[in-house]
Amino acid sequence: MEITMYDTLLQLPLFQGLCKNDFTNIIGKVKLHFRKYNADDIIVEQGAPCTQLIFLLNGEITSQATDNQHSYSLFETFGSPFVIEPYSLFGMQTNYTATYKARTNINIVTIDKLFVLNELNNYEIFRLNYLNILSNRAQVAYEKLWNSHIGNTEEKILNFLVLRSMKPEGKKILKIKMEDLASLIDETRINVSKVLNDLQEQGLVQLSRKAISIPALEKLTEKNK
Repeated sequence: MEITMYDTLLQLPLFQGLCKNDFTNIIGKVKLHFRKYNADDIIVEQGAPCTQLIFLLNGEITSQATDNQHSYSLFETFGSPFVIEPYSLFGMQTNYTATYKARTNINIVTIDKLFVLNELNNYEIFRLNYLNILSNRAQVAYEKLWNSHIGNTEEKILNFLVLRSMKPEGKKILKIKMEDLASLIDETRINVSKVLNDLQEQGLVQLSRKAISIPALEKLTEKNK
């Protein structure tokens, strides 16, 4: 394995803080599975069992989380280094909450759950990194829930997006009918349409048939602070 690969792996959130000697020992004990994907290839599908940690080493991937009950989908983009849903490996529901596809040609490495439990869990830094990821996600989700239906129409739209996004910045695409969005945030369709058109004039969203594209969610968040 080349030095550059070591460096890339050590940048991943779960391995940050590990020295190269410890990481060399890990590689000697843990089976790392490397794989390449071409653009548009599916990595995992929503609802599939999560039985491994998947690390994005380079390139970009997109996620698609679909709520069939309310007929909408949210698309997000992630760059490397990135770990796909480490929180789905344990708990009552150990299934992926979104479908992940390669946006560009990518390289990933996977580690089976068995090796996470039997080998990686022996390293205190790995355990702390994992606990921090899980705790941060729980704390952020708790904070989001407090604001889910608070504020004016624009703030409700923003809260709807933030609550369902895995990261609070970057490009998002929400595929949804205007009347469905209005119903989900307890607003009228006229109010939702007016606010979205105002945001489009400001360059913060782009509207198309049954889709709302947000070039940079953080800009919309900053506007509402």
